[in-house]
Amino acid sequence: MSNTDTNDQPEINDTDEVAAPATEAADQTARLQAENTELKDRMLRTLAEMENLRKRTEREIVDSRAYAVTSFARDLLSVADNLDRALAAVPADDEDPALKALVDGVNLTGRELQNVLSKHGVAKIEPQPGEKFDPNFHQAMFEVPDPTQPTGMVVQVMQTGFAISGRLLRPALVGVSKGGPKASEGVDRKA
Repeated sequence: MSNTDTNDQPEINDTDEVAAPATEAADQTARLQAENTELKDRMLRTLAEMENLRKRTEREIVDSRAYAVTSFARDLLSVADNLDRALAAVPADDEDPALKALVDGVNLTGRELQNVLSKHGVAKIEPQPGEKFDPNFHQAMFEVPDPTQPTGMVVQVMQTGFAISGRLLRPALVGVSKGGPKASEGVDRKA
């Protein structure tokens, strides 16, 4: 009877009991692996973001060093212009020794100012008559009708321009030719 009684009960399969914890363990392992992958991805993204931030900060530091004196240099340009105007106002044929000494002193001051500006990355933009007008560095103040000159050429310089570390600080003020052939036709370009 005991044999038949044990046979009447549903059989408990040991593999079902083992399979349930194994499935739970596999699910937990899969969850942990997915979480590990997600965390690894987040860490790599954070590292990449930090590296980009470091590079951007380095560029900003270099730019701030290069362009820190921009507003100061722009203010000093009017001083340089006034020194040039003072020299232009002195008659060239005057032989007065006191006036010559004053002119020499103003010349030395102007050269020293230019040296200090160039020491800090400020360079003159001095377009020459006959040079092609460049809107990146020149500002056209007027047009001069001249059929002998190609259109779009610098014919007169009113004021020199300045750039700081390659960036425009003040454009050169120029007069531009009008009326001749186009500059591209009048200028032979070789690439």
